Amino acid sequence: MKLKNLLLVTAVAGSLAAIASPASAHHAFSAEFDADLPIALRGPIIRVEWINPHSWIHLMHTNDDGTEQAWMVEGGTPNTLLRRGINRDSLQLGTEIIVTGYQSKDRLCSPECRGNGRDITFPDGRKLFMGSSGTGAPSDGSDPVER
Repeated sequence: MKLKNLLLVTAVAGSLAAIASPASAHHAFSAEFDADLPIALRGPIIRVEWINPHSWIHLMHTNDDGTEQAWMVEGGTPNTLLRRGINRDSLQLGTEIIVTGYQSKDRLCSPECRGNGRDITFPDGRKLFMGSSGTGAPSDGSDPVER
């Protein structure tokens, strides 16, 4: 009887650990980014990562003093971006874009600064929402789902 209970407890603990692990990979906006640190970045795309649970667009932003700083900007899942009209063809390396969003709470910029992107503006003037809904990011009217 004791062995059966031990096996049951082990199975339940293992199941709970398996369920909890994927949840820790995804985070709420407020866990990493600061709604009081808005950013507006302009520069060429230097790298794109189409990975779950978030895509990352890397760009080289030129600061007001002329120095350059690499930024990695988090967007929604690749599927979310595709549904909003952003695809591999629209994110070509070297394309000059403007991204608005929020900086990470840690403000560290080594090796790159990190931010959460809300909107991306392309050279032709198209503006698309690139954030992920329901993460706790400030509602600023740019997410068509939240209107």
